[in-house]
Amino acid sequence: MKLNIKAVNFDMAGQLEKFIEKKTERFGRHLQADDEVEVKMTVVKPATNMNKETQVRIGSLFAEKTCDTFEEGLSECFDALVSQLEKRKNN
Repeated sequence: MKLNIKAVNFDMAGQLEKFIEKKTERFGRHLQADDEVEVKMTVVKPATNMNKETQVRIGSLFAEKTCDTFEEGLSECFDALVSQLEKRKNN
């Protein structure tokens, strides 16, 4: 699995990168070694609440959330992707 992280309008701390790596580990058993996980995080309006936009794409699966923190947005995105994987698996 290949992880591609993009931070827009802010400098990403190492702790956030570790958080993303931990979250993507859940998908390791569902993905091939050459599959790519794309994470894009953007600060939309710096001085407001709910200004952290998170997008996660794994192959054809995609989730996008806007929250107060990137950790919250990432958790919600990965939860949505788990649901999408389960739906795909059951069809």
